[in-house]
Amino acid sequence: MHNPEHRVQTTKRLLREALIKLLAEKPLRSITVKELCEHAKLNRGTFYAHYEDVYDLLGKIEADMAADFHIALEPVLSCAGDLTPPSVTKKVFECIEANADLCRVIIGPYGDKEFGRNLLRSCKESCMQSCIRFFPAAEMWQIEAYFTFITGGCYALMERWLREGAVENSAKLADAAQKIMECGIAFLQ
Repeated sequence: MHNPEHRVQTTKRLLREALIKLLAEKPLRSITVKELCEHAKLNRGTFYAHYEDVYDLLGKIEADMAADFHIALEPVLSCAGDLTPPSVTKKVFECIEANADLCRVIIGPYGDKEFGRNLLRSCKESCMQSCIRFFPAAEMWQIEAYFTFITGGCYALMERWLREGAVENSAKLADAAQKIMECGIAFLQ
């Protein structure tokens, strides 16, 4: 007897993989449900049992990644005593590594740039709030300037890493990003 939950998860995984593959080749508006189902080797009825259209599928894939991202950061950002910059950086890069296929598409020519910017903005805002607790004497403009600089640099580093095939593991990349950030942290003191 087949487990229905396993079947649903397999269907969603196949559709996710097919959509990501197609998004690497062309914009979302050019992808049809028929083409998506052909790539996933599923029928259209199966697709419509889970999603309204390709936009709905992409929205749910992105929502799942955003939820994973926030879950990964939650323990790190919720306790000021346990928050360390290396732990935040490590969690961010682990989440990116776990969603590398989607992240490659997001930064590609047909990716959802707004989703990437929103995710980055959310991370920046969370980290800024935690930073305020660690650097109470820093002015808000200093914290904003620091995190604008850091998130831009980390994004560029992540983009290069993904484009080059994510050869290094996320821990190594997070360590490199952390060392770069620590050189500039004196600005907040």
